[in-house]
Parts: sequence; structure tokens; C-alpha cells
Amino acid sequence: MTEHMKIDLHIHTTVSDGTVSPEMLPRLIEEAEIDIFSVTDHDAIKCTRIIPPLLREGGPVFIPGVEFSCKDEYGKYHILGYAYDPNTPGIQEAVAYGHRLRIEKFKIRVNGLKQKFGFDFPEEELAKLFALDNPGKPHLANLMTKLGYAESKEQAIREWIDSVRAPGTNHLRPEEAIKGILASGGIPVLAHPCFGSGNELILDEDLVLRVHRLVAFGLKGLEAFYSGFNEEHRRQVLDIAKRCGLYVTAGSDYHGTNKSVLLGDSGLAPGEPYPEGLVRFLHDTVHC
Repeated sequence: MTEHMKIDLHIHTTVSDGTVSPEMLPRLIEEAEIDIFSVTDHDAIKCTRIIPPLLREGGPVFIPGVEFSCKDEYGKYHILGYAYDPNTPGIQEAVAYGHRLRIEKFKIRVNGLKQKFGFDFPEEELAKLFALDNPGKPHLANLMTKLGYAESKEQAIREWIDSVRAPGTNHLRPEEAIKGILASGGIPVLAHPCFGSGNELILDEDLVLRVHRLVAFGLKGLEAFYSGFNEEHRRQVLDIAKRCGLYVTAGSDYHGTNKSVLLGDSGLAPGEPYPEGLVRFLHDTVHC
């Protein structure tokens, strides 16, 4: 495993809230000179079936991935799953449950925007959104912009969509996501560990406690290299990973034009020595 390989293990496609289709992604991966990548669509594993046949022999290596949005009494978490068997019940049941909750939440948001602010959405436009694999905030925000209700996607989310709460909606708990990933032979990893709900920043002892609680459920890794992290964020996450013997991953959280993040921008500098946890992760998932 060479440390000059370029990796991006946190990518979203149109299967969730990205703007690049799974069919288009392999070409962009090669153009970005990425050697190892994973698609981590929200509550969806469709790309594990679509992408492998599109890859050329000797080209970039694909690792199956997924991202679950979780919540418990301590806060919100995004749990990434890697190198699982997509044909096993554990991951399929977790994905099905997460998807069902996502649809319920989307319906509550649509109804809440109408009741609270008077926004009316044409039925044909809503039908298009509900036909998507995993409709979410960016899709609704883009529709509001299209209809002239907001000047931008960002404004729609900030001023209206985020103010519509769904207190009665159930949530996928982090231990349930971790359990489903482990049951399918996968590796559960906490995405961007320093970031909580909204603008919440989790550092120092709060970060340690959060990680230890998830490790007790079977968490195996931390996303230490992330496009939104600064040097101090990376240092703290790497330190915890080392002390706990956890895997380390690196990802951009690329969403196409729905975010300003570039493909491959994980914060892991070219030629930078890989931490031991990242070396182990790549060895155990890529086997090279």
C-alpha cells in the first residue's frame, strides 16, 4: 500500500443528495486521479451494484460504502459503513429502515413548510421528488429556488427548511446502524467526529466521551481526514483513534454542485505519511 495513493472514502451521488449520477462518477474519479474510493450515499447501497461493472481493470479500486443518519438522547451522528456484503440481511434491514424514516421526515418537512409558511408545491413537482431514491433537504431547497420561494438553496435551508422540525419522527439509533454494518461483515466508522448537529462543534473531553460511547456499541473507526476539518480537528481525532486502536479514514463528503467541496479533497495531503489506522483500514479492505 503506497502512501502516494489518492483516496476519497466519502462521496455522494444522485442516489442520495449528490448531483453526479453513479454512471458518471467513475469517469470523474479517474479525472481526479483518485486510486481508491467509496460511495457513501445516505441510507442506500444501490451503488454497490451499479459501479463495479463500470470500472476498468487496473483502474480505481471501489470499496462498498454507506452513510446512516442517526440520533439518540446524546445527539446526532453520521455512521459510515465500509466493506460490507450488500447481499446480507444486516445491512439491507438497516438501509430499509433508514430509508423509511427519511421518507417520513421528508413528508413532514413538505407539510410543515405549507402549514407554517404557506409554501405550496405543485403535485407534479412533488411526485418527481418522491420518485427519487432518497429525497432530502437539498432536493426540497432546489425546488423552492426553482419556484421562486427562495433566492438560493442555502437560503431555503437556513431560513425555512431547518425550522420545520419533526419531533414525532423515529430515528435510527447509532447502535442500530453499527449493528447492521457489523452483521454484514462491514466496518462502522464515525463520520466527521468533531461535527454534531447543525453548527455544533464537539472537541476535547466531549469528543472522547462520544467516541467511547460508540466504541462500546462496536464502532471500529474514525474519519480523521475530512474536507471541513482544520489541523486541530484532525489532531484530536487522530489522537483518539491511536489511543483506542481504531481505524482511520479520509473523505471529502463530495456532493457535486450541492456543496462546494471538490472530489478528493479529504485534507490528506499528497505524499503525507499515512497514520497507522489508515494503513490498517486500507490493508483490511483493499488487500493490496
